[in-house]
Amino acid sequence: MFVPFEEMPKSAKIWIYQANRKMTDEEVATANELLSNFVENWAAHSTPLKASYQLKYSRFIILAVDQEYHAASGCSIDASVRIIQDLEQKFGIDLLDKMNVTYKTGEFIAHKSLIDFKKMAKEKAVNANTIVFNNLVNTIEEYEEFWEVPAGESWHSRFF
Repeated sequence: MFVPFEEMPKSAKIWIYQANRKMTDEEVATANELLSNFVENWAAHSTPLKASYQLKYSRFIILAVDQEYHAASGCSIDASVRIIQDLEQKFGIDLLDKMNVTYKTGEFIAHKSLIDFKKMAKEKAVNANTIVFNNLVNTIEEYEEFWEVPAGESWHSRFF
């Protein structure tokens, strides 16, 4: 059952998928339609999940489940990965590769491979103050507090 993202509890479990490029307005509209339908019908062992999603910066998909209401199961998590894979194929984008880094350069959002980001850190093209997206956060509370952070305050700090 769909619940507006802002009404989800802070303890809700989240999964963040980052696109390797910004989605077009048309892709965002299509993704909203598909994700809304998916979340509305998302269930674990035939029990509806209290769930939501958010599309952020036309680049990130955040899925959320209130695990206190009913926990997501292996099968329901697999179903969420399938919808992400469907979006990848439909739009020709990569959402599942975790070996990439997304960060801000001013108001622009850049996407680099982990190897390239390490090189940029070594060359001082990015530094500990560069705002990065820490997609390892696990709850809405962590997402709100620690998702967009200086690289020096996230797992990226090991590169500086």
